[in-house]
Amino acid sequence: MYEQDYIIRLIREMIRAVLKLIFRIDTKSPTEEMLEDSEVKAALDGLLDMVDEGKINEAENVVYEITENGGYENLETALLFYSYLNEKPDEFLEENNFSRDEVKEGVTEIISRYGLGSMADTFLK
Repeated sequence: MYEQDYIIRLIREMIRAVLKLIFRIDTKSPTEEMLEDSEVKAALDGLLDMVDEGKINEAENVVYEITENGGYENLETALLFYSYLNEKPDEFLEENNFSRDEVKEGVTEIISRYGLGSMADTFLK
């Protein structure tokens, strides 16, 4: 349990650090309300609905697709997606065939796509 809490905090702090450095957003709990573009916000809302429906893997696939071609609004969407997912209890993740380690790996992958892999290494090593 303590290890999982530690991983949750690491993921949370890594997301917060990237949001602060790249987007100059300083918040303890990143949410979709931070997004200004209504289309981007609608896309994130759709992803979060998929999570709530238990379609986590499908939602993550969409996140990977939208971040393939870059675009910092897509990075912001991905970070908010993983932030939301990170706040879900372990039981919810397990019931939906996902794990806390997959959340950590997903955030690391996304951050690395944007050339920030060394930041992920700093937080997760």
